[in-house]
Order: sequence, then C-alpha cells, then structure tokens
Amino acid sequence: MEKINALGRRKAAVARVYLTEGTGKITIDKRSLDEYFPSSILQYVVKQPLKTLDCEEKYDIYAHLDGGGYKGQAEALRLAISRALVKINPEDKATLRAEGFMTRDPRSVERKKPGQPKARKRFQFSKR
Repeated sequence: MEKINALGRRKAAVARVYLTEGTGKITIDKRSLDEYFPSSILQYVVKQPLKTLDCEEKYDIYAHLDGGGYKGQAEALRLAISRALVKINPEDKATLRAEGFMTRDPRSVERKKPGQPKARKRFQFSKR
C-alpha cells in the first residue's frame, strides 16, 4: 500500500495527513502524539475514527499541522484521518458519517466590525 494523503480543516487549523500501513504510530510535525497533544482528551479526539473502525494498530500516520489552536488542530486532524480511511475503504464512510467524523465544521470566528470593540459587542450607549 502506498501513501494515502488527506486534508482536514477546522476554524483556522489545517491538517495534512499521510497514512501508510504500519504499527499504529502517530507522528505530528516530527513529534509523537503524546508530545504534541499532552491532553488525553485531545489524544482521544484524534484517535476516534481509528477506534470506531477498530484499526488503531493497522496504520502509521504522519501529519503536518498548521494554524489555529490546539483544539482546532485536533479536530482538523480527526477529519483528515477520517477522509484518509475512507480513501482506503469507501464502505467505512457510512460508519464514520454516523459518528459525525466526515462533516467539516463550518463554524469560524466572526470578523470584527469597524466602530465596535468586538464582532457583536457595541460601545456603551450614553444618552447624555
């Protein structure tokens, strides 16, 4: 099996994933998963598609992450891994979609408007 690549995005984060057959090692920007995401919750988020399909020990994953915060990066990586797994076996798509891993989350930060302190917040109104 050759390298399978996929892209995942969330907020400002972009994840490029390269999947090969292997022993289940996940490397992100030349660092291990535990080193890159010390939080066990974020490690769980990244591994969700692999756990769902029962193939945690089957593939080696190399990922390149760019932009965003750590939560956005973890969710972008989850989407990229899901997309790569579907490229390998298209029958898994229904299972991953049912769990919500195939949907790109469209929510992002609303832009700041001129004449306001934030996107929605207004300056305090003064009658006099």
